[in-house]
Amino acid sequence: MTQALLVFLATVGLQAPAPVATVPLDQPALVRALEALDRDHDRMVAEIVTLTEIPAPPFKEDRRAAAYLKMLQQAGLTNVERDAEGNVMGLRRGRGTGPLVAVAAHLDTVFPEGTDVRVRRDGTRLFAPGIGDNSRSLAVMLAIVRAMDAAGVTTASDVLFVGNVGEEGPGDLRGIRHLFTKGPYRDRIKMFVSIDGVGDGDHIVNAAVGSRRYRVTFKGPGGHSYGAFGLVNPAFALGHAAAAFSRITVPDSPKTTFNIGVMGGGTSVNSIPSEVWMDVDLRSEDPAALTRLESEFRAAMDAGAAAENAARSTRVGQIEVDFALIGDRPAGTTPLDSPIAQAAAAVVRHLGRTPTFGASSTDSNIPISLGIPAVTIDSGGQGARAHALDEWIDIEKSASLGGVRSALLLVAALAGAGKQ
Repeated sequence: MTQALLVFLATVGLQAPAPVATVPLDQPALVRALEALDRDHDRMVAEIVTLTEIPAPPFKEDRRAAAYLKMLQQAGLTNVERDAEGNVMGLRRGRGTGPLVAVAAHLDTVFPEGTDVRVRRDGTRLFAPGIGDNSRSLAVMLAIVRAMDAAGVTTASDVLFVGNVGEEGPGDLRGIRHLFTKGPYRDRIKMFVSIDGVGDGDHIVNAAVGSRRYRVTFKGPGGHSYGAFGLVNPAFALGHAAAAFSRITVPDSPKTTFNIGVMGGGTSVNSIPSEVWMDVDLRSEDPAALTRLESEFRAAMDAGAAAENAARSTRVGQIEVDFALIGDRPAGTTPLDSPIAQAAAAVVRHLGRTPTFGASSTDSNIPISLGIPAVTIDSGGQGARAHALDEWIDIEKSASLGGVRSALLLVAALAGAGKQ
C-alpha cells in the first residue's frame, strides 16, 4: 500500500496558506535512490576514512573544509562555495517552486592538533577519533546527493548541502550561526536538517538544549601568604561561590543542569592569588528555565565575593567578580506536530521502525531559536565512544544503511520529491 508523507507548506515560511503537498515515499524514483545507496556503500565508507584522516581541530577546520568542497563539486552540486566563516556548501537544484531546504553536517572535531586520526580497522569496525562524530555524516550527505542523482529524483525545492564549522564545544555553533544570520542564504532557508552522530536512524532531535557558559574570574589585591595574611583571598571567594552554586535547585522537567568544569589561577603556593577563575556550564531545554538558572548562578557568584569581603580585610582592596560569556547556545523546540517533525517520523515508520523524539545540543539550536523548523537526525550505523580517542563505528552494510535511508527520504520529502 502506498505510504504518503504530508508536508504542510504553509507552516514553513510561505506568505499565504498553501495546499497540502503529498510525497509518496514509495515512488519509483525514491526506490531507485535507496537501491543506489546500497551500490554506493563502499564509496561512502572510503570517504568516511578519507575525511576522518584529515585533522579538523576546533577553529582549524581549513584542510578538511577544502577537501570537502572538492567532494561537493565532484558530487555534482552547483554554486559550490566557502563562506566567510569557513562553511562549505553547494546546491542541488530543484524546480524552485518550493522553499529552500538546508542539510548540514559539521566538519569540526573536539580533538586538538597533533591527535592521531589514522583509521584502524577490525572486521567491520573502524576506529579513529571523530569517525562517527562527524565524518560519517559528511560522507552520508555526499551519498545522498549521488543516489538522488543516479535515480533521477526531481524536487520542487532546491536543497543546500552544508559542511559547517564550529559545532563542537568552543566553536559555539559559529558556522550555523553565520549561515542563518550573515551567510548568503540567511533569509532563504525555510527548513533545516542536521545530520550528526551515529544510530539506528529512528531518533529525532526536535528540542534544542540551550546552554550558557561563563568564565567567572575572582580578583583581589594578592600578596605574600605569610606577610599579607588576613587580606581577602580570591580563592576563598571562589570556594564560597562554588558552594553556593552547588546548592541551587533545578527542575527535573524541563531538564536543567549546571556544572563547574575547569578551574585555574594563582602563581605559587606561597602567594595569595590576585586572580582565580572557573568555567561554568548552564543548560536547559527551556529558555525561561535557563534564564532563571543564569540569574541564580550570578547571584551565587556575587554572594561568594561578598562573603569573602566580609570575612577578611579589604584594606588593600576588595574581591571583584568578572563574568565573561564564553558560550551561548539558544534553547527552543520544534513542536512534535510541526510538518518537519511529522515528516521525520513518517519516514522512520515507512522504513519499519518506531520514531522517538528527544533533546540535545546540536546545530539545529540556531534555526529552532529563530523560529525555523529544524530537526537533527543521525547518520545511521552502530558506534560508540564519541569524543574519545577510541571512538568507533560499524560499517556492516545492512545496519550502516539504515540511517542513510532515513536521511535520504527525509530530505527528498521535505524538498517535494516528484512534485511540480
